[in-house]
Amino acid sequence: METADVIVIGSGQGGIPLAADFAKEGRNVVLFERDALGGSCINYGCTPSKAFLAAAHAAGRARQAKKLGIHNTVEVDFPAVMERVRGIRDRFNQGARKRLDGAGVKVVCAEASFIGERTVKGGDVTVQSPLVVINTGTSSLIPDIPGLAGTPYLTNRNFFDLKALPPRLLVIGAGYIGLELGQGLARLGSQTHLIVRGNRVLGQEEPEVSEVLAEALKQDGIQLHFDVNVEQVAHENDLFTLSLSNGEQLQGEALLVVIGRKPNTGALKVAASGIELDAQGFVKINDQFHTTCSGVYAIGDAAKQPAFTHVSWEDYRRLKAILCGEKRTRHDRVLGYAVYTEPQVGRVGMTIEQAQEKGMNARAVTLPMSQIARAIEWGHDLGFYRMVIDSDTDKILGATLVGYETAELVHVFLSLMEAGATWQLLEQSVHIHPTYGEALPSLARLLIGDDMPGCPNM
Repeated sequence: METADVIVIGSGQGGIPLAADFAKEGRNVVLFERDALGGSCINYGCTPSKAFLAAAHAAGRARQAKKLGIHNTVEVDFPAVMERVRGIRDRFNQGARKRLDGAGVKVVCAEASFIGERTVKGGDVTVQSPLVVINTGTSSLIPDIPGLAGTPYLTNRNFFDLKALPPRLLVIGAGYIGLELGQGLARLGSQTHLIVRGNRVLGQEEPEVSEVLAEALKQDGIQLHFDVNVEQVAHENDLFTLSLSNGEQLQGEALLVVIGRKPNTGALKVAASGIELDAQGFVKINDQFHTTCSGVYAIGDAAKQPAFTHVSWEDYRRLKAILCGEKRTRHDRVLGYAVYTEPQVGRVGMTIEQAQEKGMNARAVTLPMSQIARAIEWGHDLGFYRMVIDSDTDKILGATLVGYETAELVHVFLSLMEAGATWQLLEQSVHIHPTYGEALPSLARLLIGDDMPGCPNM
């Protein structure tokens, strides 16, 4: 059995920098990884999906340019699109390996499990350490639908291995992964059906967000099926047939299953080290990422942290600070995220409903995209900007932005909130005309009753 200063299990966007940093400081670090280095982000999450959407949204924008008076024929070389996606994915994966090797981290390519207190075995390697960090992430949750098992259905894990464009795509699930990949294939030429168990897409967001995205999806030719369940799956002669709870049947050459995520903790055998899991299998942690076993920590979505790459990376920074004696917690940050549909969704902080549930004297103001000069000029009329403030302190509590490139714009609110700024600072700002960002001070000016914000020439 070997000994090490640090054991890291999982090479996600928190595990890699943590392992590399400690190794560069001269510590003996062993990292276990059962799959491709880089975790979900590099291999089947952010990196390939956004490279894929770059092509899909380029095609979608070209088709929608007819409302600007531009008429064209869009030809999609799908094999070339996917080859580019895989090339970028592979390059990023190789970069992860170079970073670990360059830092002097010992990488064990094997599935890890605990065999004792802070003792981990993977393959023929057993290591004991006073410090263990779990960063194993999550994987696709697969529903128990009769007939599904054994069929060549897609998840976000194998989606990017597609070589040919499926003529028809069936999507089970209406979260951000289903919407991004479903809209992406639709824009590249697949006839797409979205099966939604509830009455709206992206159900965790505000209803107005769902309404805007549903309209955008319909404009891309996507057929939405609400309030239905899939009761049976059949696959024969390279064709999927879904039997729905409303009696309808849908057929397609490809089936994408994206109903949620589950923690990758089953193989860890954490009980051997006195580590507790919650009822869903996530690692239990306190505010300092500490598990129920002394010296063992967990970061990222395996510990039920928000499932975003930037959160996992920020977990690494906070955990490292905590281990160095700083007073940090996993909650001392402003959380933002985005959905890369078109239009995009940029979110930060609380919605008005969430603020009111906390008993806060909150107020929200909303500015439709149809009243923003830049949006009118560019033909981006779908969406809105919304800001939530605390009426007692004037501080900004949150924002919801739905529109063109709002994943970029939401950072304005994120930074203001991190600084503890009030909405008056935004209102007093002079943003460049004509830009989408110009409408953010205009949004704040709604709190003082200004008219015609962001469109001075109308």
